[in-house]
Amino acid sequence: MGRRIDYLDDPNAPEPNSLVPSVNTIVTNDQGEVLLIRRTDNGNWSLPGGGIELGESVAEAAVRETREETGVTCEITTLVGIYSNPRHVIEYTSDGEVRQEFTIVLTGRAVSGVPTPSDESSHVEWVNGGDLSSRPMHDSMRDRIAHATSEQPPHFD
Repeated sequence: MGRRIDYLDDPNAPEPNSLVPSVNTIVTNDQGEVLLIRRTDNGNWSLPGGGIELGESVAEAAVRETREETGVTCEITTLVGIYSNPRHVIEYTSDGEVRQEFTIVLTGRAVSGVPTPSDESSHVEWVNGGDLSSRPMHDSMRDRIAHATSEQPPHFD
């Protein structure tokens, strides 16, 4: 399996060669905890998400990716923002793809399922806000969670 390497404002980052619309979902439960995965491709904690497939809506992709990576089914509730920073690129070492960031971030409410790891997630956990800072996580994920919990209008970059 290849690795995922995130570069943010790094002058040594490789040049992007693709742009893939993707989603992340900030799923919460009745206790206000956030659903996180530990990615198998880089070991970081992350929000569930992935590429939007042809023939599906943004919300459908968010629900599908969350279920595939976590075992939890969610209902989409809010738009957090659109993150398209051209200085954030993601290298996939398995095939040489280098993506420019383009992610639509939504919030969701858990409706069923039990946190269960997948091929893309070695761990899946409900995490309370106080435990987020102690986990290895890319700054872009921390920013998305902070923005979602700040009650600001949707973010666009």
